[in-house]
Amino acid sequence: MKTIRILASLLLGTMVFQSHAQQQLTLSDAIKFALQNKADAKKAGLDVVNAEHKIAEVKSGALPQVNFNGGITYNPMIQKVALPGELVNQPGTTVMAAFGQKWQSTNTISLNQQLFNQTVFTGLKAAKTTREFYVINKTLTDEQLIEKVANSYYDVYQSKLQLKTVDNNLESTTKTRDVIEGLVKNGLAKKIDLDRTNVSVTNLKASRQQLINAVELKENALKFVIGMPMSEQITMPSSTFETVALDAIYDPLDVSSRTEIQVLSKQNELLELNKKAEISKYYPTLSLTANYGRQGLGPVFPIFSKAQGVNWSGFSGIGLNLTVPIFNGFLTRSKVRQAQIDIDKLQIDIADTKLALNMAAENSRVQIKNSLLTIESNRKNVDLAKSVLDDTNNNYKNGLATLTDLLDAENAYADAQNNLNTSLLDYKIAEVQLIKANGKLKSLINE
Repeated sequence: MKTIRILASLLLGTMVFQSHAQQQLTLSDAIKFALQNKADAKKAGLDVVNAEHKIAEVKSGALPQVNFNGGITYNPMIQKVALPGELVNQPGTTVMAAFGQKWQSTNTISLNQQLFNQTVFTGLKAAKTTREFYVINKTLTDEQLIEKVANSYYDVYQSKLQLKTVDNNLESTTKTRDVIEGLVKNGLAKKIDLDRTNVSVTNLKASRQQLINAVELKENALKFVIGMPMSEQITMPSSTFETVALDAIYDPLDVSSRTEIQVLSKQNELLELNKKAEISKYYPTLSLTANYGRQGLGPVFPIFSKAQGVNWSGFSGIGLNLTVPIFNGFLTRSKVRQAQIDIDKLQIDIADTKLALNMAAENSRVQIKNSLLTIESNRKNVDLAKSVLDDTNNNYKNGLATLTDLLDAENAYADAQNNLNTSLLDYKIAEVQLIKANGKLKSLINE
């Protein structure tokens, strides 16, 4: 029974592994995998976490600062001070007296609390805005990653369609070659026709191998984009290139909802707060200070013991520190003006970004329409080229068409299929751009 359980467990594990290995990688799966495993997504997530630490760093400036300082000093030679002799009943003389002890220990604990510091208060506001910036920036990073994954995914799929076209063409040409080879053996066809057909088969095999290599390279590129190990095998569903007549709805006057603009707007808030932080340097600062310490003096190494001649005494103090800026050579004014220049430059960037987003949206909408027309035309060409190939093949078998006509018809059919595949790729790329223009790239996750 134990052996049976072991075998059943191994069989179940093998079935689960095969099921995982045979699972098709949809675009939604690829995007989800990338958002969880790609380095860019991970780093953006860490930036959000790190924003909390930066907030804590800024908050620390508003909290009490408590420090302890301790030190021990040994004085091999105690400095002497000249005193008038009258102090020791030696009028008219100067007496050199040593002040101090061989050993001295001072230990102090101090506290500093900001009561009013406009720079610190502005920094606290900026900290919250910084966290919001990193959250929005992560969303932008995710959207940029989704766009890269979609483009790479469709690129792989197009190459696979091209490979499928070559396989079909190779199969058709090989069948024709076999027929001609039989006719040559029976003396009903020329050997030169067989040689020409063999050349076509060889060329198709070479093209097929090149496409196999291209597919592998593009699959590796896709794996890199989504953060998948190169050893993993991927398969794709057959319905990836389905097209739909999208409603190219886009409001060119409202791009404020786009993540790119939200990031720039949040960055503008940070620059405004930076300007306020510079202006706050015109304000006075007020802080509370307090300290308490003990000092030990004696002829031996200081320890807490009076029996060895070490005397300890305590000291403390409480105070207020007020700093009023009066004149610093126009340094603050210069920094405020520089901060305003940064804001003005960002406003120009925002206007330019809005223009670029509008252009990209309009281009994607036009490309969608053109791609649909091109796809429809190429599909008709594929059907027509297939019909011509069938007729030419039938005529060749009946001696009404030459081998050149047959090979040309096969090439024309393959070209028509490749043109269709290219137009499908153009459509899907334009589709991604239009979805991006509408700020709905994450909808691709739920496809």
